[in-house]
Amino acid sequence: MKASDLFVKALESEGVEYLFGIPGEENLDLLESLRASSIHLVLTRHEQAAGFMAATYGRLTGRTGVCLATLGPGATNLVTAAAYAQLGAMPMLMITGQKPIKASKQGEFQILDIVGMMHPITKYTRQISSGANIPARVREAFRRAEDERPGAAHLELPEDIARETTDAPVIPRSRFETPWASDGSIAAAVAMIESARQPLLLIGAGANRRHTCRALPALVEKTGIPFFSTQMGKGVIDERHPLFLGNAALSGDDFLHRAVEAADLIINVGHDVVEKPPFIMGRPENAPPHVEEAPHAGAAEVIHVNYITAAIDAVYHPDQGVIGDITHSLECLTDRLRPQAHWDFSRFMEVKRHLDAHLLEGIDDDRFPVYPQRLVADVREVMPDDGIIALDNGIYKIWFARNYRARQPNTVLLDNALASMGAGLPSAMAARIVHPDRPVMAICGDGGFMMNSQELETAVRLGLNLVVLVLRDDAYGMIRWKQAAMGFGDYGLTYGNPDFVQYARSYGAHGHRLESTGELVPLLRACLRDPGVHVVDVPVDYSDNDRILNQEIKAKSRGI
Repeated sequence: MKASDLFVKALESEGVEYLFGIPGEENLDLLESLRASSIHLVLTRHEQAAGFMAATYGRLTGRTGVCLATLGPGATNLVTAAAYAQLGAMPMLMITGQKPIKASKQGEFQILDIVGMMHPITKYTRQISSGANIPARVREAFRRAEDERPGAAHLELPEDIARETTDAPVIPRSRFETPWASDGSIAAAVAMIESARQPLLLIGAGANRRHTCRALPALVEKTGIPFFSTQMGKGVIDERHPLFLGNAALSGDDFLHRAVEAADLIINVGHDVVEKPPFIMGRPENAPPHVEEAPHAGAAEVIHVNYITAAIDAVYHPDQGVIGDITHSLECLTDRLRPQAHWDFSRFMEVKRHLDAHLLEGIDDDRFPVYPQRLVADVREVMPDDGIIALDNGIYKIWFARNYRARQPNTVLLDNALASMGAGLPSAMAARIVHPDRPVMAICGDGGFMMNSQELETAVRLGLNLVVLVLRDDAYGMIRWKQAAMGFGDYGLTYGNPDFVQYARSYGAHGHRLESTGELVPLLRACLRDPGVHVVDVPVDYSDNDRILNQEIKAKSRGI
């Protein structure tokens, strides 16, 4: 059998449905093998976007998303996506080509040490040096990508190896179970929770898994312990729940942080230090430098419930680990815990009342350009419970993380680990491919949108039904906000934009420009109803960002 055929059969054995990417001449044997396979090639316009799509596929399905690039510049364009998957715990496999390794007549042309380049940002990277090695290398790459903590893997397939002949058999997928937490750790956690006076539950990205999403609500319903989430933990439990306190969207001094400060025990389910810390362990006087604005958990003890042990950091060093399959751990905790008469959640619920009231401010503001709070409220109004929004990175991400109440798991796709710009549109496209019957909306700043806007052509070519909001402030708004907050002058962060309506139409998409705030809800409803790719130019008014996010929230929360 030709080695490239064997490689594709190994991918099919792993259940691969899609391969996202851009082939080069070094991939042509593999491309020909793909042509006769069950795998759908999704040809993109940039390798970075292919990587973002593969990673999001992995995030949504739990199965490894696969992307393809050629050698040299094609492979280097995958670096950001590799880091995105690695930090975000999304299972992804990158396949790159290479010149012949046994004999080449092109010297060092386009040759880089791609395996060495990928080593610091992947869980596994190998060059395939023999066709006979393909089954083991592919199986191990998938195993590593999907094993907790999930992440990125990479295989380099040189063109002379791809055309070899081999009789090596495909290695079938391994069957394994995630180990369960020890009975002793469960018992210790139960004792800590029951003896605490003000226990508080934190939901992180690692809890945003299919089975965990069923186990966590049962724990909350039985115990009545209030909960909050990180940005990547949104929606594990319906955020309309009466015990949901809020989302850790701001680094410090939000209403939610008053609850964190009051807790004497934090049950941390699925969070790790890769995502921006929602609290700092220890008293403020013992904190590392430059974290004085972060929320401190004071003397609170912390229970780390996760698949893997905690990475110890100056800001995070938990007192008790419950390490193993999170779903099983939660089921054990739910079974053994008994609500305690001495538990006191009054401070938490007081904080919740103030936060909920604050979240209502601005939702009916008619100013134009659109006010961020009104934008979030209108998007929430038009999206059904299972509708998916995919956020790029910018100041609007804070508004959506804080103000948008997610109702189901993985319906708010954002990146708070690498926090890369340019991921919003490709992530939305992958979400639509995975969930073709659910409404999907990409929400991008004009800066992030333009970093991968060429993928509009891909979305149109694939016949995706997709709504893309381009929030236009003609600047890198997040950094401009930080610049103003630091007392610096307005410099170096503004730019011009194309006519987004004409730009969308040039790709065969539908282009719309919002002319008044009152038009937003009916326009979004029409775009969600009508087939095709819809790009909506939404001018936004960020003039109150500094006042609200840096001043008002701090002052009001400190007054509770």
